[in-house]
Amino acid sequence: QVELVESGGGLVQPGGSLRLSCTASGITIKYYQMGWYRQAPGKERELVASLTRERESTETYADSVKGRFTISRDNAKNTVYLQMSSLKPEDTAVYYCRGAWGSVYWGQGTQVTVSS
Repeated sequence: QVELVESGGGLVQPGGSLRLSCTASGITIKYYQMGWYRQAPGKERELVASLTRERESTETYADSVKGRFTISRDNAKNTVYLQMSSLKPEDTAVYYCRGAWGSVYWGQGTQVTVSS
């Protein structure tokens, strides 16, 4: 039984910060490529950030978030994070956690709203 559970979303003003968490059960995330995706109203789901397996630890970011968002992993907690800073209204979306290595697993998503 594999579960990815996101948390940390909410309402924040432009320029603010949030940290999203994704805690996994049924898989060990250090053996998986982990990623954060988002889907805004009326738009397709897009990759925000990804992190390769622990040995490589290569980070990839969408151009729109580069320099503002950071993906990281805490293997002891079996959790991946997305630290978001300097948030913009265009960052408003449902954010999804994804784990992939042979099989692909998705969380249920957490809403992030950036508004004045």
